[in-house]
Amino acid sequence: MVDYLTIDYKADATLDCKGLLCPMPIVKLGKQMKTMQPGQTLEILATDIGVESDIPAWCQSTKNEYIGMKEPKEGLYTLYIRKA
Repeated sequence: MVDYLTIDYKADATLDCKGLLCPMPIVKLGKQMKTMQPGQTLEILATDIGVESDIPAWCQSTKNEYIGMKEPKEGLYTLYIRKA
């Protein structure tokens, strides 16, 4: 069972990955994070179910903080990460 976020986070930037399939959300995420400062929060919007496992794994391998994911609504996944 997944514990979904129940509060809204204020993101410093939003990355729109709707309609993209693996590996493109991760590719775009890597590029976006290079433009962000440590401590900033990124909101990721995606429709590919793979982000549910890919984004936390990417955060672990890159030492960025995975904050969590809101409960998916109508096929839209909203995830939050913080740059280390």
